[in-house]
Amino acid sequence: MVGVIAKYKVFVFILASLCIADATLWYLVLQSQKVETGAELYFLDIGQGDSQLVILPAGGGQAGSIKVLIDGGPTDAVLANLSEIFSPIDRRIDVVVTTHPQLDHFAGLVDVLNTYDVGVVVGNGRKGEIEPYREFHAALINHKVPYVQLEEGDGIRIGDARFDILAPNKQEVLSGELNDTCIVALLTTPQFKALYTGDIGANIEERLVKDYNLDVDVLKVGHHGSRFSSSEAFLKELSPDIAVIEVGSKNTYGHPTKQALERLGEFTQRILRTDKDGLIKIEYASGGLAVYSVK
Repeated sequence: MVGVIAKYKVFVFILASLCIADATLWYLVLQSQKVETGAELYFLDIGQGDSQLVILPAGGGQAGSIKVLIDGGPTDAVLANLSEIFSPIDRRIDVVVTTHPQLDHFAGLVDVLNTYDVGVVVGNGRKGEIEPYREFHAALINHKVPYVQLEEGDGIRIGDARFDILAPNKQEVLSGELNDTCIVALLTTPQFKALYTGDIGANIEERLVKDYNLDVDVLKVGHHGSRFSSSEAFLKELSPDIAVIEVGSKNTYGHPTKQALERLGEFTQRILRTDKDGLIKIEYASGGLAVYSVK
């Protein structure tokens, strides 16, 4: 992406943005149950696709929070979800991460870029070959949003939290299989860890198990519960307390598959699904992880 790609090989430090209390009834209800301000994880109900939102305290003596949107699903359904979370006058998203250029992950980001003030877009550097990706590229240029390519070893630090990029490495990003090029990000906060896996399969999972200590509390399940993801060795290493599957109630892939669900059930205490649970929120409260969902 000539003119918009800037390569950073060190941590990207993100400054604070103002956090305004949500005006919607659902968000006010959730806010009333909060014990302390901390990281908030949202898994958006956007059908057969991926979209997650992370809200982190700015830290460093700064008031407010930083909002990180990971993928945007296949349609503008992402906007309805964000409107449930944000105040009507809150039009800022600090960081948008596009894990890889497949329609069910990036297409909704065109609407996000056209609706919100986005600080920076982070991606793996691969270009999509379909028309919606050209629209995404055009939206980046039209709104003058910088694009930053990250790979294994890079990261994003926000206050007391950080995202470590575990994949793709230099070889994986060149793969003919786009799922192998996914950005995999490990979020570490003072209270818990969460792993965002995009659409990776068992081959990338195997490499991650070999290279990293991946004991996490929350797992965004890879590839919508495909039978080719969530391998036994991977889940045994992670042993997540909570696993979230982003999946549409109507899909032709059979997601989530029986095989993936059985493996998840063996190594996970609780499995959540956007097709059954709708919009999901996870936060740290009263010494543990609290889960809220609205369907």
